[in-house]
Amino acid sequence: MSEDELLDFAHKYLKEMGYGESGQPLLVYSHYDTENTHLHIITSRVAPDGGKIQHSHERRRSQEVIDRILGNDRKKKTENDIDAAKQYTFSSFAQFKAIMVSMGYEVYQKDKNVFVKHGGKVQKEIPFSEIESLFKSGYRERTRCRQLRSLLKKYRDVSSNKDELQKELKTKFGIDIVFFGKKDAPYGYMLVDHANKTVIHGARVLSVEELLDFTTPEERFNRIEDYIDRLLTLNPKITQSEIYSKIRKQRAYIKKGIIYFDGQSRPLKPFMAEAIDRNNRIAMVEMFSPANEAERDLLCKIFKVSRTDLVDISPERTHYHIDAVNRLREIFNDDTVTSVRSQLHEEGFIVRQDEDVTYAINFKQHIIINLTEENFNLDRPRKQFVKQIERQKYQQQTKPTSRFSGKGKLRDAGGGSHSEKREWEVGQKGSYDDVDDGNSIRR
Repeated sequence: MSEDELLDFAHKYLKEMGYGESGQPLLVYSHYDTENTHLHIITSRVAPDGGKIQHSHERRRSQEVIDRILGNDRKKKTENDIDAAKQYTFSSFAQFKAIMVSMGYEVYQKDKNVFVKHGGKVQKEIPFSEIESLFKSGYRERTRCRQLRSLLKKYRDVSSNKDELQKELKTKFGIDIVFFGKKDAPYGYMLVDHANKTVIHGARVLSVEELLDFTTPEERFNRIEDYIDRLLTLNPKITQSEIYSKIRKQRAYIKKGIIYFDGQSRPLKPFMAEAIDRNNRIAMVEMFSPANEAERDLLCKIFKVSRTDLVDISPERTHYHIDAVNRLREIFNDDTVTSVRSQLHEEGFIVRQDEDVTYAINFKQHIIINLTEENFNLDRPRKQFVKQIERQKYQQQTKPTSRFSGKGKLRDAGGGSHSEKREWEVGQKGSYDDVDDGNSIRR
């Protein structure tokens, strides 16, 4: 419409609504902030003669007046829109309702009927069974859902509120976001994909909390980091896995001092990363349930934990520990066992000497046994180990002389490695650094 046509429409509208008397004050201006040019009209409910202008049911009467002036057949249009909605794929009344809402209607169910309302007036009444017969299996096309998820997150991050986001998706992609619940606090939403004539439950794509999180990625990282800081304040020993259980709903996780969120990452503040790494190591020590300070200190040395005071001591022995002690005692007392060392290795134990005390440690089952305190006969495996070393030396000495015997050797063939020259040590030699990085624990 031209400006003259818009002004003529405004005067006709005011007259039919009861505001057209001569001398009635009014202000009319057109607006272009939506897809359709529209009018704003300001007037008074006080007539020129000082009487009150009748204004009951103005919303309903207003729509009827507009339709009459423009020659709209509202009921016919409603029927056409309902027929169009029936061509969509929907699996529930809520999804059918979302389609109609995206077209500008109010829809509700009462008893066994569905009521379609527009302009404050019911335009059509449909038997619920008619809508129910059109229910189809829910839309589960994963590829499309992933595409929609990317679109929602992309345009959410450049929108300041949900109205802007709705406008962007509708204008660019023909997708309506229909929210349910209170205007300022919706509890859910549907996506009406007009291009594919489908309705998708929003929760399958992106939670409503994430959808309405109108903050920048940097702000989100700051928020996650602040939350982790609060968790560390509340529980100074909280581990990485425990933190993950708290932040996974935000689709974030941490690994080796890095926060990962929504395909992006950034380093944690150093003091947080160090505290979490320390707590992970403390947790590994506590998995062994050390019963005294000596066991605790040895495990802290192995796992490189400097704050031994933070490690809990568990005086009560577990039944796993008791069973393991009994099993090792069987091995030590079995005269048919030719190599206690090999048998311990098969059981998953290494032996660690700490000053005058000897321990058997199983890193897979998280068991530490003080062999000295349990009065194991340590002479037998020690003698077996010495005999093994002597046998190796003898075999080296009796080997046939090679044609290179007169030349300098590239490697010391006698006595084995440094670890083999220790008094005795059973199991995985040189494994402590490997254990420290967590690999042996995972194996």
